[in-house]
Amino acid sequence: MPDATRRYAVVCSSNQNRSMETHLVFQRHGFNIESYGTGSAVKLPGPSIDKPNVFGFDDTTYEDMYKQLKEQNFELYSGNGVLDMLERNMAIKPRPEKFQRQTKKRFDIILTCESRIFDEVLRDLEERDGAEGTPVHIINLDIPDNHSAATVGALNLYKLAQMMEASEDLDDDIDDIIETFQKETGEELLHALAFY
Repeated sequence: MPDATRRYAVVCSSNQNRSMETHLVFQRHGFNIESYGTGSAVKLPGPSIDKPNVFGFDDTTYEDMYKQLKEQNFELYSGNGVLDMLERNMAIKPRPEKFQRQTKKRFDIILTCESRIFDEVLRDLEERDGAEGTPVHIINLDIPDNHSAATVGALNLYKLAQMMEASEDLDDDIDDIIETFQKETGEELLHALAFY
């Protein structure tokens, strides 16, 4: 496949698991990719389901989170994979970023990992003025928020991106690409077109 030419963003809730696994896969294959979250805060598993660890977007680094959780309970967070995930994230970029704060960057394709995130991204783009008239395709693949599903989901999104990169006219071909992808993988996609 020739070098990827389109600009991609991948978005989940906390810019930790699903978006970062996809970021890694795309980056390894030479794609122009950035990753984001849309949540009100960055949430990681805590000592119990009702006590997550909560961090701010854009101001707390993955390294700071790693150090804090390692000190808090090394056994718990190494056992559940959170420390490994944060180590992976540190190798990709410094900190989680919030999608809604990235108003200057432009992408050709925004991939989301959950229908709720798809709706949030679409709403955010629709609230911007759209004066440029530059199109952006938003595509959702529902990926459960666990380590193994994130790996499978990232590979499926990479397969989809390869199909899109093979298209000379994505605007004309997108419906056929989505249909083919869904038939080949058994996965359902959501798609919308928005404008910058």
